[in-house]
Amino acid sequence: MRISVALFAATLLTTTLGVAQDRPTITAQPNSVFVGADGRFEANPDTALVQFNISAQEDSSRAAYDRAAKSTEQIRQILRSNGIEPKSAEIGFFSIQPVYDYKNPKRKLVGYRVNANVSLKLKDFSKIAPIVQQLADTDVTENQSINYTLEDMDAAKTRAVEDAYRRAHESASAVARAGGRTLGELSYASVDTFENMRVISPMAPRAMAMKMEAGTPAPTEEFSPQTIVVTAHVNAMFSLR
Repeated sequence: MRISVALFAATLLTTTLGVAQDRPTITAQPNSVFVGADGRFEANPDTALVQFNISAQEDSSRAAYDRAAKSTEQIRQILRSNGIEPKSAEIGFFSIQPVYDYKNPKRKLVGYRVNANVSLKLKDFSKIAPIVQQLADTDVTENQSINYTLEDMDAAKTRAVEDAYRRAHESASAVARAGGRTLGELSYASVDTFENMRVISPMAPRAMAMKMEAGTPAPTEEFSPQTIVVTAHVNAMFSLR
């Protein structure tokens, strides 16, 4: 906890407090106490965001599209086999682009590539391993990643702010008692919140497929997702009586 305290008597001239560069500059008031405190809230994640790319390349745009469409139907079947409706997955982007051989001075066209990004939110973490493994078996999915988060992040931030304010109030009360004064009302406050992001790095499809063939557990099995930590910093000014 970082605490900075300034106590001002009524007879003192008004001064300016210099705080950290990312903190507001406060004009000190007579008979006031200014404190800063950190708070935190820690919780287990309730949502896993699985993301992967669909990619297919063929000699013609139609062939690339057809191949991607066929493989996407496999992905829909994978989701259904795990009790998930395909419509719950979201497409971030979809594109068909020509592929050129840049080593050729004339920039020769060598084919067309289909790219799409798919995101899937899972509440049941036990489904992550089988879905990721089955997706790895398809020859058009790549750059798989998993992010763990909280669905209601705003509520977590509120809890962190409440903890920071409680610490700030306790510090201000201690200073007031030490000076023989009584802590008054809150006259100013500023809040900053921060959240950590838990990310599992993209996994290579071929490597995962090899692990599954060898009968070893998936990379996500038997491990618990890391907790989500939200921190807050509160600057507060209270009057003194």
